[in-house]
Parts: sequence; structure tokens; C-alpha cells
Amino acid sequence: MTDQNDPAMKNDEVLRVELEVYRREHRDLDDAIHALNERGTADPLTLQRLKKQKLRLKDRIAQIEDRLTPDIIA
Repeated sequence: MTDQNDPAMKNDEVLRVELEVYRREHRDLDDAIHALNERGTADPLTLQRLKKQKLRLKDRIAQIEDRLTPDIIA
């Protein structure tokens, strides 16, 4: 059985599309967190949840970028 979320099992074009989607979601979360902080109406639990989600996306982005970047031995 293969894991659909395993970057090693997807072709590069699919990974590039996913990478752009995750980057957009990461930016949107960053904007949402910033807006909540500016208004001062942010619930600490909501902010924490959004920040954790943003970190998960950052980790996923790093995994995909590592997969797309070839190892170069210098």
C-alpha cells in the first residue's frame, strides 16, 4: 500500500502544483494570523491552532522542496 501524501511517490509536476497550493495556504494563514492580532480580538486558542497549522504547512513545503531539489555532490 502506498501513502498518497508521501512526496517520494508523486511525480515532479504534481509536487510543483501541490507546492504552490501549500505556499498559498501558508500565506493565507499568515495573513489571517496577522489580521487577528491587529484587531486585538484574537482568541489565544484560535491563534495557537492557526499557528500550528501554519507550521505543518511549512514542514510539508520543506518536504516537497527537498524532493524537488536534486542532491548535488560537490
